[in-house]
Amino acid sequence: MKRVKCPKCDNYITFDETKYQAGQSLVFECPYCSKQFGIRIGASKLRATQKEENPDEHANENGYGSIVVIENVFHYKQVLPLSLGDNVIGRYMKGSGVNTPIETNDPSIDINHCVLTVRHDKHGRLQYILRDGPSYTGTFVDNEILGDRERRVIEDGCLFTIGATSIILRAAESE
Repeated sequence: MKRVKCPKCDNYITFDETKYQAGQSLVFECPYCSKQFGIRIGASKLRATQKEENPDEHANENGYGSIVVIENVFHYKQVLPLSLGDNVIGRYMKGSGVNTPIETNDPSIDINHCVLTVRHDKHGRLQYILRDGPSYTGTFVDNEILGDRERRVIEDGCLFTIGATSIILRAAESE
């Protein structure tokens, strides 16, 4: 089941997306305010724009893991691949330089909110190090806020929070 937000009254309308094909247009009438509006099923225009801007950054052939952005009232679930080096995580804005952008309306996420560095440790295994941007609302790992210059090593399944958004690290498969 998917939800769409009425552009007039901000109430949600739920529908079964499996009954429709990608590219199909739907028209809804809000039961709360009677506003009629349309949507198109399939990939968002914003995601297509991001791929045009950075086509090589959205491929995960290198296998450095990913982050899973948990769906909430500000955005849908997103899986974003990570690359070796610094992955700057923040709210998507065209031309911002963020290489791991989240499509969101969450006002508590900064454009450059935090950085997740992927590197090899001295044994050759991948290591994930999280630090705050610095951001206005902070970055939390296990409900503890990261200090201004603190770096925290995180592992597969670790939950961290930026603004009102929760994110889970999915580490690359070990060989």
